[in-house]
Amino acid sequence: MKLLPRLLASAALAAGLALPAAAQDDPFTVGFIHVGSTGDLGWSYTHDQGRIAMDEALGDAVDTVVAESVPEGADAERVMTQMILGGADMIVATSFGFGPAVNAVAARFPDVYFEHATGFMRDHPNVSTYNARFYEGRAVMGHLAGHMTESNIIGYIGSYPIPTVIRGINSAFLHARAANPDVEFRVIFVNTWFDPAVEADAAQALIDQGADVIFQHTDSTAPHAVAREAGGVFAFGQASDMSQFAPTPRISAIVDNWGPFYTERVQAAMDGTWEQGDIWQGLGDERILIGEISDAVPEEVRASALALAASIASGEYHPFTGPINRQDGSVWLAEGEIPEDGPLAGINFFVEGLTAELPN
Repeated sequence: MKLLPRLLASAALAAGLALPAAAQDDPFTVGFIHVGSTGDLGWSYTHDQGRIAMDEALGDAVDTVVAESVPEGADAERVMTQMILGGADMIVATSFGFGPAVNAVAARFPDVYFEHATGFMRDHPNVSTYNARFYEGRAVMGHLAGHMTESNIIGYIGSYPIPTVIRGINSAFLHARAANPDVEFRVIFVNTWFDPAVEADAAQALIDQGADVIFQHTDSTAPHAVAREAGGVFAFGQASDMSQFAPTPRISAIVDNWGPFYTERVQAAMDGTWEQGDIWQGLGDERILIGEISDAVPEEVRASALALAASIASGEYHPFTGPINRQDGSVWLAEGEIPEDGPLAGINFFVEGLTAELPN
């Protein structure tokens, strides 16, 4: 039981004393904190599947605890603190908005490892951030969408106007437009990661505007249900395959694959080789996968989509290859130029051709 050692550690830290060593025969405990439900069949679900895969890979050497549907802010800080006082050796925080709480708690518990998904704040040496290059998968989905739309209007449900969402919208649009120059995107930001009612309303609003393909960077399956009810509307799985909606409205998916990453990072912590980093992996690392492409997609389009995915995975092609202008017409990338990871990670503008406005 690690409660007493953690309480002693907290007291020692407050007093400026050395931290007591944990019992060597205890399993390494990892606490996972999610902003949504692990039953959402989306983002939180796939992180939990990664936890399960890690648990199976490392066996009795590890133990895991899970807190789901935790609001970003003070509640997150409280939950993480409770996990640590209960014996957690590592905290995995799987939402962008957990960043301030992660770093506040990390300052109080320097002997605990922190892994923060999609974040950028690494204020302490025990905090690492990680992300997936979802924009690579969005490029493939955009290619499919551009071929599959008949109305030439594609709807996109965005959660928050943060870089990881903006990158995905830009990538999907560029590749949809490359496949079909007549494509238009309509974007609605819903300011939530998981709210089936709000997501459903957004999907219906986009369909009412003429969209016959719906993207989402939110976590519930509600947009698929709305698309199915409307008929003649396609959608894409978000984070997980959402194959229960195949063959229509779902035509493919970006599938998040967190198990190998969690196994590697937890093993490194147990081995004493863990290092702080900002880890950003994609198709080439199999951090994301292209879900099965349904029979609704013509064979030649399926083949071209898979060829695009292969070229991205191999490094032969980058989804953001110039010339690309910003929405205001100013040059972002010159002919043949690709962005460095730093500016791409912080992107805060739409590309030329997108008519939607980014909220302040």
